[in-house]
Amino acid sequence: MKALILVDIQNDFLPGGPLGVPEGNAVVPVANRLIPHFDLVVATQDWHPANHGSFATNHAGRQPGEIMELNGLAQVLWPVHCVADSLGAEFAGELNTAAIRRVFPKGTNPGVDSYSGFFDNDRKNSTGMGDYLRAAKVETLYVLGLATDYCVKATAMDGVTLGFDTYLVRDGCRGVNLAPGDVERAEEMMQAAGITLITSAAVMKGDQI
Repeated sequence: MKALILVDIQNDFLPGGPLGVPEGNAVVPVANRLIPHFDLVVATQDWHPANHGSFATNHAGRQPGEIMELNGLAQVLWPVHCVADSLGAEFAGELNTAAIRRVFPKGTNPGVDSYSGFFDNDRKNSTGMGDYLRAAKVETLYVLGLATDYCVKATAMDGVTLGFDTYLVRDGCRGVNLAPGDVERAEEMMQAAGITLITSAAVMKGDQI
């Protein structure tokens, strides 16, 4: 069984949002084209409380992009984004959400961020996605979404660590690139971990599915 994971394709990460990823809207049509090729489609969704520790505004004198320590972990500070039940936290309007079998909220604990769709960053709590995929007899994952150098990378890396055969759909991802070259470094890290980088065209032709 193969599953498609849609990572954080949410309004606040689209261009014009408070944490808009450059060309982030380009991942939506790629996702929509691929969805019919999978029997199982799941999604992750940033779902933060307003007092989340990753928000720069919750730390006096701090600015987005700065790095500080949050409960023992290095934390990039972000603009307020994807607050639970807000319009910004909703999935992109053009995304085919009807095909999504299960949504896994993440980043719900104000004391720790959660880039991965599987675990919080401190790895003390699971979203349940790994157990869900195993129960569905999934062996292979195809990952796309936002953003390549953060949540997509973390999700794909955890997927392969958990024993899934993991593919990154490159043209279905876009990155933040806080520092120049972050996306390229993220892709290199994923490849080194055993993740295969492919295109949506290859998936649709059946080359890798």
